[in-house]
Amino acid sequence: MAASMCAIAQSEVTDYTPGVNAEGVTYFLPRTIVEVTVETVQEVYTPGEFSQYANKYLRLSGVSQTPSTSWQVTALTVTPVGVRDPERGFTVKMRDKSLASLMELNDEGVLLSINEVPTDEAPQLAEPVETPVAAANPKDFLNEEILTTTSTAKMAELVAKEIYTIRESRNAILRGQADNVPKDGEALRIILRNLQEQEDALVAMFKGTTKRTVHETVVQLEPSKTGIGEGVLFRFSRKLGVVSADDLSGTPYYYRMENHTILPQPDEKKASKAKRPSGIVYCVPGKATLRISTAQSTVFDDEIPVAQYGHVDVLSTSLFQQQKATRITFDPATGAIRHITRP
Repeated sequence: MAASMCAIAQSEVTDYTPGVNAEGVTYFLPRTIVEVTVETVQEVYTPGEFSQYANKYLRLSGVSQTPSTSWQVTALTVTPVGVRDPERGFTVKMRDKSLASLMELNDEGVLLSINEVPTDEAPQLAEPVETPVAAANPKDFLNEEILTTTSTAKMAELVAKEIYTIRESRNAILRGQADNVPKDGEALRIILRNLQEQEDALVAMFKGTTKRTVHETVVQLEPSKTGIGEGVLFRFSRKLGVVSADDLSGTPYYYRMENHTILPQPDEKKASKAKRPSGIVYCVPGKATLRISTAQSTVFDDEIPVAQYGHVDVLSTSLFQQQKATRITFDPATGAIRHITRP
């Protein structure tokens, strides 16, 4: 996370007014949005060259001869993240003798810390991960007789015989009936591993191969200003993966988010008449319950912190009137105080 360090001396804190060049440094409190990360696995099946002979020569039933692509949801995670709240900006004017001398802001101007350098880094999305099906090329294990055969049926028969020969060789080694078997355990393991690699590559010519790729899709959810929001978050198709909420080709994943704040809220009438104490304004977040479900089951049901469902408060100026500066860090997603370190 790129951040800017602003050297200031705390004094009067006023509401930020766009277009007005107030003297001092302007910062913002965060507004919480929810990022739902959907992990899916895409499986691409490619039939083997001899798939039509799988049952005849290897007794493999149910082997498909048709290419196919399928998807499945493997995980779903929910992460509150913060963006700048343009309605909650404040300007700090200078004062020479204050110990609130350093404020660190992120690229959007959201307050991250006072007299402290935050160590958190922005989470990085995982890159799609491909799981190779077979590392070996089956053609590397075919002898001259197989490679020169022009008949597909005859070639399948010869490859099947090669598979049975490999299995017989491996079984002979395991039974101690093979000649010239190395006594060294590691050398023996290498031989068995190579035989298994050859068998897997040749069997794939009948069974086919499946390429698996892991994908991550992030769907953003904005908490409702009314306190209750619900609807279709996204849709999922076994043929296409994650699709948009309005794409009827997919099965809907529903959400319901409800403001569940139990913190005492300040009296707005009294607050509007009273003068706000001088000091850094920060956020006391509220809570919301979030449920994500399909027609069959609930996949997520928990409380999450939401900045805009809480209220703002003011840091006491006494924190910065000692000989050494108090260090404070804030949660970039909610604006809540994370740590206060007194000298």
